[in-house]
Amino acid sequence: MRIAIASDHAAVALKSALAVWLRDQGHAVDDLGTHGTDRVDYPDFGVALGAAVADGRAERGIALCGSGIGIAIAANRNPGCRCAQVSEPLSAALARSHNDANAIALGARLIGEDMARACITAFLTTDFEGGRHSARVDKLGHVEGISA
Repeated sequence: MRIAIASDHAAVALKSALAVWLRDQGHAVDDLGTHGTDRVDYPDFGVALGAAVADGRAERGIALCGSGIGIAIAANRNPGCRCAQVSEPLSAALARSHNDANAIALGARLIGEDMARACITAFLTTDFEGGRHSARVDKLGHVEGISA
């Protein structure tokens, strides 16, 4: 699978470890940065990840920052990206099966490498169920289709 991965400075160490692990699993990984611990702004990397997933350069995306929240918000600015912030495997699996998430966000200050791997495994191995979930997911990319 083609996977884009991106982080801010708070999650660069976890991102680097996960990129190696994903490559060892046979995935093609596009590391969108950051590549050092100098302070950077997570929106820049979240937007880049959202674009990579939305335009098809990557089949899935993994976004990381301190909490996973900010970078998820940034990735979701692109209507073609459905990024779910997750912290354990069940939420990662549900993000795929019910929401057809094409990206997940993880908080490096909240979970360790083993839990991150478990979340990613669930995310990459779970299929979208479709059915009753399809119409709802279709609305996510069309603001005018959502009733307030």
